[in-house]
Amino acid sequence: MQFQEEQDYTKKLDAGLWKRLLHYAKPFHKKLWIISIAMLLCAAGDVIFPLLTREAIDTFVATGTTQGLTWFVIKYVAVVLAQVACIFTFCYLSGRVEVGVCHLIRDIGFKRLQELPFSFYDKTPVGYMIARMTSDTQRLGDTIGWGLIDLMWSLGYVVMSAAVMIRLNAKIALTVLLVMPVIAVVAAFFQKRILASYRVVRKTNSKITGAFNEGIMGAKTTKTLVREEKNFEEFQELTGVMRKSSIHAAIMSALFMPIVMSLGALATAYALWKGGYEVFEGLISIGTLTAFMSYTTQMFEPISNMARIFADLQSSQAAAERVITLIETEPEIADSPEVKAVYGDSFHPKKENWPEIQGDVEFRNVTFRYTGGERVLENFSLKVRHGETIALVGETGSGKSTIVNLICRFYEPTEGEILIDGVDYRQRSQLWLQSHLGYVLQQPHLFSGTIRENIRYGRLDATDEEVAQAARMVDAEEFILRFEKGYDTDVGEGGNRLSIGQKQLISFARALLANPAIFVLDEATSSVDTEAERKIQHAIQTALHGRTSFIIAHRLSTVRSADRILVIQHGEITEEGNHSQLLKKKGYYYNLYTNQFKEERESAVLGKAAQLEG
Repeated sequence: MQFQEEQDYTKKLDAGLWKRLLHYAKPFHKKLWIISIAMLLCAAGDVIFPLLTREAIDTFVATGTTQGLTWFVIKYVAVVLAQVACIFTFCYLSGRVEVGVCHLIRDIGFKRLQELPFSFYDKTPVGYMIARMTSDTQRLGDTIGWGLIDLMWSLGYVVMSAAVMIRLNAKIALTVLLVMPVIAVVAAFFQKRILASYRVVRKTNSKITGAFNEGIMGAKTTKTLVREEKNFEEFQELTGVMRKSSIHAAIMSALFMPIVMSLGALATAYALWKGGYEVFEGLISIGTLTAFMSYTTQMFEPISNMARIFADLQSSQAAAERVITLIETEPEIADSPEVKAVYGDSFHPKKENWPEIQGDVEFRNVTFRYTGGERVLENFSLKVRHGETIALVGETGSGKSTIVNLICRFYEPTEGEILIDGVDYRQRSQLWLQSHLGYVLQQPHLFSGTIRENIRYGRLDATDEEVAQAARMVDAEEFILRFEKGYDTDVGEGGNRLSIGQKQLISFARALLANPAIFVLDEATSSVDTEAERKIQHAIQTALHGRTSFIIAHRLSTVRSADRILVIQHGEITEEGNHSQLLKKKGYYYNLYTNQFKEERESAVLGKAAQLEG
């Protein structure tokens, strides 16, 4: 298995990236503000407690009096209750923000995946997309819901504690606070190393997800090629890379935290020594020293917390970069703002403005090349009248599938125009065109659910009778009714409970149910048995009547009834005509057809001989 490399991202913590991410979390900004205020109030409460302890020591313990104790207890209880309320608010809203952000980003990501063209899926492994929308997104939800809010508490506590410490004793406070720049230098040292390791971890996680996907989807091939051991070795190598990078990141984080805590301990020791001396000198009270020591010891907890959050942000940035890259990927094929204003987009169509479609198709001097690849078509021209059936034959790689993909606007011409009913199809919305398309692939995809539901995907408001009628049009009802549950038979994941021929007929019925003006069959009979091929040929002759149809077929028996057969070689039409006309020319098509005919006759004779011997 080969594992494609993802792009590398920025090499340092990027505040702009987090700003963009928080923009996507705009629906939760109000909650985030409430959480931030609650955390600042929590930090203020934590700062007040040492002052209350100072008051208790200096007022009650040192003097031996209880006068004013009731009022003190009321103040203390009030601060405790306020903190309880703030903590409840923080936990409740942070949990909702975490879940909500994950839900929102996944919605945005899934919507973007629906908008991206075929070219994106051609070059992006499925495992990478799954990892971005699952583990990477969950990491971002955790960071925004909890990490950034923890950072707010830590910053608030450090700032307020520093202010109170300076007020209590500026000289000692400033000496203790001098450790801050040292911690900043340590953080800068570890930043690059931790972030680099976490980037490798996230990239490798995508590869592992992709390997799982390939391993599951290709399980039959693996067994037939006896590749189990080799696949396992390659997978172990991949997980070994992730293990090594994860351990390196953990070691860096493990070194980072003790260094920060050790620096804090040194500052605390200095404060204790200097403050104790001033107590003996009578410069400060024992209560003040107690409060000062509380601030000194507790201040380095939020500093350590900030160091941890900083390391988490470094880890999460790798996930943020990957998710943002996906959701901000601009489709290579997109309707112009002017077209969207009139006809709407894929999610907000303005069908009342959609013109009727006849099905006339014209290629006008079309040149096309795949991104980074060589030209497939050059100055290609073709006119097709509505209702005409066009067959495309030729060698693999000659450009047949490219032609029909351009018609469907899965790709767009590099140069030239494609006209539908005399109008450049870029002046209409993609949804307008693709809503009038029927497309049957060589390897049909069925969704989990019943046969009825899969056919109804062609038109969701179709009645049960219309679903059955579409099945009858392609001779599929006969095998459907042989199932115990008929149309309510579950097809399994990807339709794995049905044969390829059965799946093909269901996908054909699904496409016909939408009553498309333009129909495409791309090698629809190449993988089916003789009986399914016969039914598809019958459907082509009957169900496609009156529709503009394009048929790509390796088996020429499928295309004999086409109005025009185009022989495509190296992106050019080298022969054109109906079946009889092309046979009379005795060119490429004649040779191809006669060779196939001989092979089919030989297979039939050998089959009969085998039956007689049996």
